[in-house]
Amino acid sequence: MSANGGTKAIIAALLANVGIAITKFIAFLLTSSSSMLAESIHSVADSGNQALLLLGGKRAKRAATPEHPFGYGRERYIYAFIVSIVLFSLGGLFALYEAWHKAADPHPITAWQWVPVTVLLAAIVMEGFSFRTAIKESNHTRGNQSWVNFIRRAKAPELPVVLLEDFGALVGLVLALFGVGLTLITGNGMWDAAGTAMIGVLLVIIAIVLAIETKSLLLGEGADPADLATIERAVTAGPEVERIIHMKTLYLGPEELMVAAKIGVPAWESAEELARGINAVEARIRTAVPIARVIYLEPDIYSVAAERAGTGTAAPTAVVPSPSESGEVAGRAGG
Repeated sequence: MSANGGTKAIIAALLANVGIAITKFIAFLLTSSSSMLAESIHSVADSGNQALLLLGGKRAKRAATPEHPFGYGRERYIYAFIVSIVLFSLGGLFALYEAWHKAADPHPITAWQWVPVTVLLAAIVMEGFSFRTAIKESNHTRGNQSWVNFIRRAKAPELPVVLLEDFGALVGLVLALFGVGLTLITGNGMWDAAGTAMIGVLLVIIAIVLAIETKSLLLGEGADPADLATIERAVTAGPEVERIIHMKTLYLGPEELMVAAKIGVPAWESAEELARGINAVEARIRTAVPIARVIYLEPDIYSVAAERAGTGTAAPTAVVPSPSESGEVAGRAGG
């Protein structure tokens, strides 16, 4: 659902931004407004970003290979990170440069004065439609989370990226309308430069937030607390497992979770019984959390003594070095 919803929101944003970019460029050519130029580049950057997200989603669907045995799901995170770089450089830094350039020569808008206001109002309507689509699709997966938590914790990067871009675009349009409007009223081009500078600062902030969140996904995030608790219950729900010794999870992609655990099992009489027990546990995990597609379970016999000895909590299988062996190791390390 998150992938389909993300694609729908991306396409809606792409169509809106292409149309907005064209109209803003025409307005800039007619009026020479720096706010309109900054907003034009902003829309071009957003259009390119949506194309990058679509490309990342397509490439992430490639089948696993011997070189990449866990597949390409995390490629979606890479393209989302590239989006933050594009937004920072092409959107934010260009707007700040254009504000500085405009401040050095703050000429007023003398021709086609009605054009920028009309274009900006029309852009607000189109961008509002895109933002509404992103909100609607996000609500399918957001649940009871706040919007801040949704953006911070979402494993599929597309919806948070589109939400932040559309929000930034709407605020940027209001700032551009502010700068252009006051320039038309006062005849002072410094207001146009101020609106452009505020757009640049806004885009830089959004780009930094996106970079921080996508960096976390690239480094590798585990399951959220709710899914983790569900997996733990599924593991220990049957007689096959006495307890979880330790467990780690990792998202291989937005819709693929890896689960690796060492589990304490009873002393089975045969390897066949043990294998059946492991298979039953894996089936329960996949039923409880369907995105847990890669599961590695290491059976062991739990021992309190081994746990206290610090050997990893396994029992007779965890070899505890004798005091003499420990001394020899220490001696070699010191020598």
